[in-house]
Amino acid sequence: MSRIGKKPIEIPKGVDVNINGQNVAVKGPKGSLQKSFPSEISITKKDDVLSVTIANTDKETGALHGLSRTLIANMIEGVMKGFEKTLEISGVGYKAMLQGKNIVLTLGYSHQITYPLPAGIDAAIDKQTVVKLKGIDKELLGQTASNIRSLRGPEPYKGKGVKYKDERIVRKEGKTGK
Repeated sequence: MSRIGKKPIEIPKGVDVNINGQNVAVKGPKGSLQKSFPSEISITKKDDVLSVTIANTDKETGALHGLSRTLIANMIEGVMKGFEKTLEISGVGYKAMLQGKNIVLTLGYSHQITYPLPAGIDAAIDKQTVVKLKGIDKELLGQTASNIRSLRGPEPYKGKGVKYKDERIVRKEGKTGK
């Protein structure tokens, strides 16, 4: 059994959790999330504590055990506090602008890239080079940040491109004249 999956999940005040078979709906001050889980996973609510158990102990179900518990914990944290990811853009002429629900990126290509933000994700741009993404769904937020980063990933010689705020780029030396 998974050590993470065995941990109980405490439900804070202001969060409402409804379990309907394999579907879990979480409602809180920032919004609501809903997710369905595999049939091998059983979720029970007792007072203000959720527990996740599994039917059998094979390897795949054990992996789903810890994953399911973490997904539910992330849903509860998301509707209480929310999540945030920060992207930094570096390079001469590289910048980002916000137009409605779209981010317009200038990343050294011959054209600008318009990236439509999915529903539930908000963006703020600081100094045209820092993009802050916020949302209650951790999975959607991470995927959105990854999609924006993949438009022009950081290159190893000068570090130009889009990177996460806390990401460290392994730099290469480049050519040297003889």
